[in-house]
Amino acid sequence: MSDDTIQLLAALSRGETDAAEKLLPLVYNELKGIAARQMQRERADHTLQPTALVHEAYLKLIDQNRVEWQGRAHFCAIAANVMRRILVDYARQKNAAKRGAGAQKIAIEEDLTPDRASRDVDLVALDDALERLTALNPRHARIVELRYFGGLTVDETAATLDVSPSTVKNDWRAAKAWLLTQLEE
Repeated sequence: MSDDTIQLLAALSRGETDAAEKLLPLVYNELKGIAARQMQRERADHTLQPTALVHEAYLKLIDQNRVEWQGRAHFCAIAANVMRRILVDYARQKNAAKRGAGAQKIAIEEDLTPDRASRDVDLVALDDALERLTALNPRHARIVELRYFGGLTVDETAATLDVSPSTVKNDWRAAKAWLLTQLEE
């Protein structure tokens, strides 16, 4: 992410609305990458398309006026969180429309399930588990958001949270184990 992007994000935070128009071409590919990672975990017949997810997330991101953007990793973390919220809300609405039937499943990949094949998990159940984890250990939950949903590396996550890479690795391992036990119940 370029210095221009960070300056435009700062201008947007200050309420300079013309910055939004200049910002989109600079962050679009980054947002598409995050959306692609998020949508890979969704079922194949999902009706929300990655482009629509990018656009909806962008509209929410440019509405952030209390964020002091700190760089690429920070932007990606917030974008991933916004996209996760959109997908969870979408899944909750879809489940409510079906009165709970047909819960939306996402693939939990090997990076979250060590030594196990990929399996499907209810997106709402994963979100609920993440909310419980946030109450128990906010940093562990944040690491899951950054690594799993945001696609950040260990070093990027460490820099974003201002902790050491070894702390991220240890917390990541503990968070994955805790989430897996919650999702198996």
